[in-house]
Amino acid sequence: MAEFTMPSLGADMDEGLLQEWLVGPGDRVRKGDVVAVVETDKAAIEVECFQSGTVGRLLVRPGTRVPVGTPLAVIEAEGAPVAGAGGPEEPVGAEAQAATPVAAGPAAEPVPRETVRGPARAAEPAPDSGTGPLVRHLALRRGVDLTAVHGTGPGGRITRTDVEHAAPAPAPRVRATPYARRLAADLGIDLTAVPGTGDGGAVRAADVRAATRKSTGRHEPERVTAPRRDGERHGRAAVPAAGLAEPRTDAMRRTIAELMSRSKREIPHYYLSTTIDFAAAGDWLRRFNRGRPPADRLAPAALLLKAAATAAREVPSVNGYWQNDAFVPGSAVDLGVAVSLRQGGLLAPVIHGADTLSPEALMAGLKDLVQRARRGRLRGSEMSGATLTVTSLGDQGVETVFGVIHPPQVALVGFGAVVERPWATGGMLGVRPVVTATLAADHRATDGAVGARYLTAVDRLLQKPEEW
Repeated sequence: MAEFTMPSLGADMDEGLLQEWLVGPGDRVRKGDVVAVVETDKAAIEVECFQSGTVGRLLVRPGTRVPVGTPLAVIEAEGAPVAGAGGPEEPVGAEAQAATPVAAGPAAEPVPRETVRGPARAAEPAPDSGTGPLVRHLALRRGVDLTAVHGTGPGGRITRTDVEHAAPAPAPRVRATPYARRLAADLGIDLTAVPGTGDGGAVRAADVRAATRKSTGRHEPERVTAPRRDGERHGRAAVPAAGLAEPRTDAMRRTIAELMSRSKREIPHYYLSTTIDFAAAGDWLRRFNRGRPPADRLAPAALLLKAAATAAREVPSVNGYWQNDAFVPGSAVDLGVAVSLRQGGLLAPVIHGADTLSPEALMAGLKDLVQRARRGRLRGSEMSGATLTVTSLGDQGVETVFGVIHPPQVALVGFGAVVERPWATGGMLGVRPVVTATLAADHRATDGAVGARYLTAVDRLLQKPEEW
């Protein structure tokens, strides 16, 4: 028997909100299966199970905020009897006391199975060793009969894509801020009928309030209810918006500010910068992209990430953590990549083993992470474990970016835009594409000479991308 606990999804996370269970008592899970969705101050993250077995008891209800390390469920070993699989299970004492509901209400209610997946659902297919809990959960939500789906995965395994293709086409998604969506749900407003005044026609909270006043013919005070969770048959009493937790974007910025303030207080930063001739890399990119469809072409970011990761393998002193007053080198080069979110804020999901990936694989991984980060569909393993972070504002036209180290890491690499500048080569002056690379590093772990070697390695690698 093992406990599935609230994971730490970053150095800035002290607690998390269990948003949704994707499994229930009696479900079989394998290591790496997504079993729950946890909401942090930055995003909603799909959390994987790190133990194979059968779900025994669910100890915490959806909608409950608990500290990192709090047991959320019990995973029984294969073949062991499953406690509580046949009915509701009371949370055990320690977990019930540690759990703090988001809104007022009983803290230690049972966790019935219908709370996990919602009432009045279609009959649930029996757990299948060839189908993961995330796929089964998606099939339930889309109303797809898994027995009628042809699996295209290894060994005929049904994948998420198979379920999505078998499901009816979803209704067009309305562009709206997260707070506007929550407010519309609380006030019973159909977002498809609300004209948006935000960027690109996005619906804002003010638009929802305006639609409320229009529909009622009077001013509607801003009152919202605690979000209703699957399986709850009765909503909670309405409370003023001032009594709610702050919108996620504000909470994210507060969390980022606290972490960066801590970083600047505790880490003795030093900064280095160099300008790199990008002509050779640009020529290689043009040759590689020639004749390829747009979706398969590489952007300069792929080469910059590859150079940053490979240089970190050559200069391992910048790749790791400062822990217990000592440098701990990373066992691999796991790049955190800063991603700006459309609604504001920042995430840094991880590309694991980046130095071992080709530029094509890095490009594909980067696209996938950016898309899912902005949709709020990242996994827990993609939000922790970075040994070095890369940030770039080149797409915004910024030529130089000096970052702040994300503790406990010891360095952060920055890249600006590729721009044309006067450049002397072989005694001749001409116009060449160049990019500025910067390094913010921890003086406890390295010094300027080590940092200089790292940036020199990045420069050298970008001059011969064909040798990667």
